[in-house]
Amino acid sequence: MSLPSNVHVSSHPCLQAKLSLIRSSSTTPRETRGLVHDIANILGVEAFSGLKLVKTGTDTTPLGIEYETQGIDPLDLALVPILRSGLGMVDALNDLLPTSVPVYHLGLFREKVSLQPVEYYNNLPFHRSELSPASPASLNPTTNTAAASLAVLLDPVIATGATAEAAIQLLRDWGVKKVIMLSLLASEEGVKRAAGTWGDVEVWVGAIDKGVDEKGMIVPGIGDIGDRLFVAVGK
Repeated sequence: MSLPSNVHVSSHPCLQAKLSLIRSSSTTPRETRGLVHDIANILGVEAFSGLKLVKTGTDTTPLGIEYETQGIDPLDLALVPILRSGLGMVDALNDLLPTSVPVYHLGLFREKVSLQPVEYYNNLPFHRSELSPASPASLNPTTNTAAASLAVLLDPVIATGATAEAAIQLLRDWGVKKVIMLSLLASEEGVKRAAGTWGDVEVWVGAIDKGVDEKGMIVPGIGDIGDRLFVAVGK
């Protein structure tokens, strides 16, 4: 399988074993939630290995010895789950990161006939920053900037890739510098479509299945993961 260089498929044995469990129709909703958490956590470890450390100050150990503290760069990282199923990955990534980060939400669903994404919710905020005093008076005195430079997009499945493509474009228009997308499973066509949306996107997946059926579901896949996570049938 020939994949773009910005697509990364995990070979971690624990992830692959857990993915095999989540494929089973006999796996309960409670077990499904735990498996999504665990797989997302492993993916996060792999995806975040490219982040850099920065000095954040100093602190003292219990022995009273001063040491230099470190944090991850960028400091303004944000998690962006795609509703509903992306919510199942949020806690895993928050548990992994050294400090709590903002969580913003995108609501997208696939229209039944065209299978194209429809946006129904978006709470991506802007930060308002003052221009310098030397700026021409004719300019607006304030500008809006994205509240994060790195957005971590969460969606357990990339099927046709249309939803991923739409979400990445929304984040790009928002003004982020880079997007890291994490998914448990993708189709070959879908992951290529997501990865080709923008040059500053990295896609990390647990595995890739060959294709999708006439309803846009990955086969063999893991079913409708949103329904499985929340025991509720969505659109």
